[in-house]
Amino acid sequence: MEYGPDERSVFETAASELYEELVAQAGMPVGDPRIEHDGELLEPFSLLKQIGLVVLDKSAGRWLPVDPSIVQSRVVTPLGQQGAELIAESAHWAKAFNGLSNAWRRSPEALRGPFAELRGEAIAPYITSVVADASEELLTAQPQTGRNIGQLPKAIEREVGALRRGVQMRTLYQHSARRQVATNKYVAAVTAEGAQVRTLDEFFNRLIVVDRRIAIVPGQGGPGESVALAVREPSLVSYLVDIFERSWERARPFTNRDTPLVRAIEAEQRAMTIRMLIGGHADPVGAKRLGVSPRTYAGYISELKKEFEVESRFQLGYEMGRRGVTGRDVPPAADRGNVPREGESA
Repeated sequence: MEYGPDERSVFETAASELYEELVAQAGMPVGDPRIEHDGELLEPFSLLKQIGLVVLDKSAGRWLPVDPSIVQSRVVTPLGQQGAELIAESAHWAKAFNGLSNAWRRSPEALRGPFAELRGEAIAPYITSVVADASEELLTAQPQTGRNIGQLPKAIEREVGALRRGVQMRTLYQHSARRQVATNKYVAAVTAEGAQVRTLDEFFNRLIVVDRRIAIVPGQGGPGESVALAVREPSLVSYLVDIFERSWERARPFTNRDTPLVRAIEAEQRAMTIRMLIGGHADPVGAKRLGVSPRTYAGYISELKKEFEVESRFQLGYEMGRRGVTGRDVPPAADRGNVPREGESA
C-alpha cells in the first residue's frame, strides 16, 4: 500500500496516540469496542495494522505493539524510491522542454518580437544576418576585455561588406585596444573603407546597433555561457543609441601616429587609474575598467609611484591626497582643446 499525506496526518495524531497507549498497557484486548466496527479508534488502529506496528497474539487474545525501527523501512524506503523516480522524471521533462526552447529561439518567430535571447553558436550567425541587412548605419562598441580576437577576421569580412554597400559605420573601443595587433589590423581594414573608429578611457558594455532599429547587447548566462539579447523595441533602441552618441563625443580618434593625441590618451589612462585607486577598487576591477591585463594595470600603478616618488600604495594615496589629486583634473597633455577630432583641422 502507498502512504500519502492523508495517512501521515492520521499517523501523526490519533494513530501515534493509540500506539503509545498500546505500549503503556502492553497491548489491547481483541474485543476492545473502540477498534470494532464504527469504533472511535477504528481508523487509526487499521492504519497501525496495515503498517505493521501491531500484531495479533492469538494465545493471549491481544493486539501487541511492534518495534517501530523494524517497520520504518517498509514505509520510508518505498517513498524514497518514489521521490528519486519523480526527480529523475522531472529532469527528463525539463530536458525535453529545453530542447523545445532551443528550437523556439532559433525560429524566425522568436526573433521577430521586441526581445529575443540568443545563446552560444546562434549569436554569430544572427549578427552576420542583421549586419547583412543593414542599409544605413552600423554602430558598435567593443570593450577590450572579453573580445574574441579569433572572430576579428570574420568581423572584418562582415563589416567591410556593409561599408562597400554604403553603410556608415562608427566603432568605439577602449584606449587599451590600441596596443592589440589584431585590433589595429581590423581598424586599418574598416577605416580604409570609410569607417570611423574612436577609443575611450571608460569601461562600457558591448553594443551593436543596426539602422537604429535593432540593438544587440550582452545577456545574462551561466559561467562560460555566451548569451546575447536582440532588442527591437524602438524606445529602448533609441536610448542605447543616445548612450553611444554621448560616449562617441568624448572619445578620441583611433591613431597611434599623432603624438599630442597619444600623450592625451596616456593622460586619460593615468587619470582613470588614479580614480580606481582613490575609489578603493581591487586590481582586477581596475584592470577591467581600463580594458588591460592585471599585469599592465600594476605597471600603471608602478609608474604613479615613480611620479609621486613613493614606495608603497599607502604612501601613494597619502601623497595624492596631500596634493589634492583626484583623477578628474585634466593635465595639459589631456586638454581636449589641443587635440583635433576627426573631420576637424588643427
